[in-house]
Amino acid sequence: MNWNQKKIRIAVLDLYEGFANQGMRCLREIVNTWGEENHFDIVYTEFDVRLKLELPDTSFDIYISSGGPGSPLDSVGSEWEQKYFGWLTEIEHWNSNPSNDPKHVFFICHSFQLACRHYGIGNVCKRNSTAFGVFPIHKLSDGNDEVIFDGLQEPFYGVDSRDYQVIQPNRTRMMAMGAKILAIEKNRPHVPFERAIMSIRFNDYFIGTQFHPEADAVGMSIHLQSDDKKKTVIENYGEAKWKSMIEQLSDPEKISFTYSHIIPNFLNNAVGELVMQ
Repeated sequence: MNWNQKKIRIAVLDLYEGFANQGMRCLREIVNTWGEENHFDIVYTEFDVRLKLELPDTSFDIYISSGGPGSPLDSVGSEWEQKYFGWLTEIEHWNSNPSNDPKHVFFICHSFQLACRHYGIGNVCKRNSTAFGVFPIHKLSDGNDEVIFDGLQEPFYGVDSRDYQVIQPNRTRMMAMGAKILAIEKNRPHVPFERAIMSIRFNDYFIGTQFHPEADAVGMSIHLQSDDKKKTVIENYGEAKWKSMIEQLSDPEKISFTYSHIIPNFLNNAVGELVMQ
């Protein structure tokens, strides 16, 4: 069969627990646009992990695990988290068999924090203050060679919305599993805090970001300018923060650039490896 006629099965694990969000819409749009541009027949399926305990099986080619609300620490021992990590182990076992086509997984924000805690490669902890806005993200040396960052400038920009972070990497554990830190947050010389990890390649097939690469500038701008959301942002972060976000979302070199590169690069790489098998 010609590869361009082959169905590509993509599973998106929804960790939003029923909360209103922009992330799932953005992921649908990225995957659909990517499929259309590359003339792929996409089978796209979403799984409600936290509310319905839904997890995909190994029949999918590519997996994306979303962001979500709440603490990445409070779910320890919960039924949904046990099932989630069970799914992750199942994908690891699949990928360990050289006769299988490898399955790539992308972890976003909350999922990224869960993966870091699961693998014990960093300290997942509460931030001193909430990170919310559009921020510069700095690639490290391994990030310069990372395929999902192809085409991105230094620094590039991402949407950040979190109360938790990953710091204090366990270098021994990372080396043992072949993990690499790809990017860290902006330098803040006025505060005595360690710069948080913003992206990790866990192994050849698993990668994640602390920020939201799926955030689209146009949709986010419309969302932030709605009366309810504008009021909420100004009440929580001040009018200057709201204005700054609107201005930065209109800059084509910032969020739009990240949106059009990172997840499409991930999908291209995942499909490229399937083709080579």
